[in-house]
Formats: sequence, C-alpha cells, structure tokens
Amino acid sequence: MNTRVLIAYATRAGSTGDIAQAIGEVLRARGCRVDVRTVKSRPRVEDYEAVLIGSAVRSGSWLPEAVGFVVEHQLTLKCLPVALFTVHMHNTGNDPQSVANRRVYLSTVRPLIHPVGEVFFSGVIDPAKLSLLDRLMVRAVKAPVGDFREWDKIRGWAQTILA
Repeated sequence: MNTRVLIAYATRAGSTGDIAQAIGEVLRARGCRVDVRTVKSRPRVEDYEAVLIGSAVRSGSWLPEAVGFVVEHQLTLKCLPVALFTVHMHNTGNDPQSVANRRVYLSTVRPLIHPVGEVFFSGVIDPAKLSLLDRLMVRAVKAPVGDFREWDKIRGWAQTILA
C-alpha cells in the first residue's frame, strides 16, 4: 500500500492518543507509512496522502484544538481522504437517540471536509488524570469511571479504513 497517512488527534487525558497509536499500528501492518501526532504539534497535512483526525469529546463536541485544526486545514483536507474518530463516554448505545446525539459531536467539522468515514469509540475516565474542573464535570454529568475502550472494535475499524 505504502500510503503516507497522518493520524492527528486531540486529547485531554491520553485516551484518544492511545487509540490513535493503536490505529497507527494497524495501518503500519497494512503497509502504510504513518505519523501519529497531536493537533497541537501542527503537522503539515500537505505532506500526506490521507488523514485521520480524532478527538475526545467535552461538553458535547470535539475539543477546540481539533476543530481549529480542521478549520485551519479545510482546503487541503477537502482534497484528501479524511476519516474521523471520536472518543466519548455518553451516547454509547445503538438506540436512535444515542446515534443522533453522537452525530452532533461532529456537526462543526463534518460540513467542512466531507469525511470518507466516521467512527465513535468509548474512552477512559481516570479521575487521577483529570483536572479539577474535568473531575467536577464528570461528577456533575454522572459519567462512568473506568476504561471502556473496545480494542477489537478500534483495530477492526483500522483494518477497513482507507481500504
């Protein structure tokens, strides 16, 4: 395959970065040349043939730096295959309301780039890795505490994306 792929992500406590690394490992095994970078490191999307962008969710939407990355690079991203992955803890069911709520997480970025794929993964809430404000928010919204990542689902998606 030998496609040059950027996996750019935004995280607060590391879970999204762990998922990005796992996706990168699968894509490398498929023959891609992969760089996994935070959006804050300002990677040059022009250097890649495909881009995967991931973000954690806070207050019902992607992190501001992930949205900013898409806005800043939207003209280039429109010319590349782009897939999006979202790491969240609410709306994890398959009922119509959960599905509709998940779609809102991407409402600010989806219209800018028209992604070739979107996926939603459950993440981790580890209070020891959260700021005081985030811990208070977790408590206020009664978010589940623990590691809910489904590694088989994550790796399975990585096997199919950009096929």
